[in-house]
This record gives sequence, structure tokens and C-alpha cells, in this order.
Amino acid sequence: MRALRSAIDFLSDAIQTGLGLLPFPVKTGLIRVGQPDRQSPVLVTGNFGLTVRRVLRALRGLDAYLLVTNSRGINVWCAASGGHFTSNGVISVVKTSGIGNLVEHRRLVLPQLSATGVERSVVEEKTGWRVVFGPVYAEDIPAYLANHYRKTDRMRTVRFDLGQRLRMAIMWGTPICVIPLIPLLIWWRHLALPFAAIVWGIALITFVGFPWLPARLFVAHSDKALPGWIRYLVVFDPRGQKILAVWAAAVAGLVAYGRLAADWGWMTIVGWVLASLAVALLISLDLAGSTPLHKSGLHEDRLLTVALDADKCEGRAICREVCPKGRLEVDSKAHKASIISENECVQCGACIVQCPEDALAFVDGSGRRIPPDEIRRYKVSLLGERTRAP
Repeated sequence: MRALRSAIDFLSDAIQTGLGLLPFPVKTGLIRVGQPDRQSPVLVTGNFGLTVRRVLRALRGLDAYLLVTNSRGINVWCAASGGHFTSNGVISVVKTSGIGNLVEHRRLVLPQLSATGVERSVVEEKTGWRVVFGPVYAEDIPAYLANHYRKTDRMRTVRFDLGQRLRMAIMWGTPICVIPLIPLLIWWRHLALPFAAIVWGIALITFVGFPWLPARLFVAHSDKALPGWIRYLVVFDPRGQKILAVWAAAVAGLVAYGRLAADWGWMTIVGWVLASLAVALLISLDLAGSTPLHKSGLHEDRLLTVALDADKCEGRAICREVCPKGRLEVDSKAHKASIISENECVQCGACIVQCPEDALAFVDGSGRRIPPDEIRRYKVSLLGERTRAP
């Protein structure tokens, strides 16, 4: 039975990794892990199936309570940034799960990457529970709990290691490869293998070689400050209108080559045209927005900077605990925070959302300060638009 369960989990992981752009909701509510008692930790996560399974695997061998809140079946960071993993959702699952009757303490451990969407102060006020933000990655939860709810710098930092990059390559390659493969296998079987090799080759080379890609590739191509050549680059531009012209040129080249040089029939040409469209869509995907290290080219937030009002700051260090890139530090003697490594900022806004003194805020290129309450109320959709959070 355990082997069957493991096989099902493995298959679910594979499907949800490959189709990770789609929501995969699971049941919300309370999950008992091991044999928890009245002193056991209480953790919260979203209801994306893959995330819940990863957390449960990380907690294997421990005794704990896991509260699964409604994140619309989306992973924690995307759901929090988009207004789907919210304070109201956490409040709801705390009140409806009956967890208050099962433990003597009142401490909720939320995933750090939920800090862009969940206001700690609101949850504490409405529930009477103390909120702390745990590690970025589920695998660090046991060490975090063993360290008495204290995070190391590594636990609070977002990474994009080879394993994560390969998973992203799978997420890129699967939908682009699988959908066109269906007609190719029916009518153009001889094209299926070359097409799959091209798609997976691009996806794997892109993400395996990610650390060595030019930094300019991760800046929106329309930005006027860029050098001339980069503004005409077609690949990895999520707005992709230019890709249609390139695809049209590719189609013309395929027709000319197929009719004049290779003696292709029209059915073969149509098959290559279909395959080339899929490849064109692949190279117009949003590379920057597919990583935890860069803001999407669709998001105007990429042009904002985080500013600190030192007079308001009281050095409570919440900003340091939620910053996924470790660009804030706190002087415990002076009780003041400071911003370091400004070029590392991913403009997630977590520090702004959580700062109790509103000492942090986004500032645009003209120097206009965007009120923190606006960042708390309006979340960024996948299309880069700020909409009011539910």
C-alpha cells in the first residue's frame, strides 16, 4: 500500500511539475502529521497539491499540525503576490479548523514567501495568534523547528539551484512539447522526434546555463536605457509581438526550402510550420518572470526601488526575516534597519507589507513614494496588472 501511495505521489509530482502553470487545488483544512500533542508546532501552507506534498514529506518523522489555506490551488509565492494567499484565508482556516482547541500555544508558522500577501498584524489582531515566517523552502522546516524557530541566512534566502532550474525547464518544455506532439504523431510522425529534441534542448540549455546568461536578458526589452542591440532581441520577451514577424519569416524560409531544395510535400511543410510555431512560442516565454530572481518584463514594479525612512524605523527586524534576497540588515544596538545590495532586490514588496512603522515604501523613477497601504491592497497578476486583493 505504501509503495502504491509513493507511486501515486511521484506521478502527481511529475504532472504538477510539468503543468505547474495550472492550479492544482487540494482540500483545505487541518492535517495531523505524526502524533501531535498540545505543544506541537502549527504550520500553514497553500493548497497547491505539489506544495502540500512537499511540506508533508519535509515533516516526515515529526509531530505537527498543518493548516492548508485556500490559495486557489496556486503555489505560495505566486498566490501571495497575486492576492490569492491572503490574511483572510489564514484567518478563516485558523477559525474553522478548531486548531485553537488542540494546542496550548498560539504561534502560527507561515511560509516566508507568503509575506507578500499575508499581513502579519491583521492575522494577529483577528485571531489572537502570533505569526512568524518560517523558511523559504520546506526542506529547511525540521532544522528551523529544531533551532527554536530561528532562521539562518540560508533559510531565508531564495535560491535558484540546478534542481529548481531543471524543474522550471520541465515546466517550460512540457506544455509546449506535448500539445503539438498530438497532431505531429498522428499526421507527421517523422517530425515528432526532431521537434521534441528542439523544444527540450532549448528549455534545458536555457535553465542549465542560466547562471551564465547575460544580465541584460532579464530587463524588459523596451527600456530606453538598454544598449541598441538588446532592444531588438526577440527571445524571452513576454510581450512577443516581434516573434510573429520572425515566425512569418521562418515560415517563408520553410516553404522556400521545402519546395525548392528539399522536395517536401505540402503536408510536410505544414507539419514544420506547426512545429516552428510551438518553438516560436517557447522562445517568447517570459524568462525573467519564470525565475525567483527577476521580475517579469510585464511588471512595471521592476522599475521601482525600495526606500527606507530611517526616522520611522524602529529596528524590529521583520523586514530582514521576510526579505528573500537578504538585502536588509538591522543594527540591534541602534534599532535601525539599513538597505544593502540594492541590485539584489526582486521588488516582491514583502518588507513593505510587513513593516509595522511603514518605514519602507516603493519609489518610482520620478521619486514618487507609493503608499505601503496601496501595496498591501493591490496585488500583481501574472499579466503585471495591480488588482485589488480579495
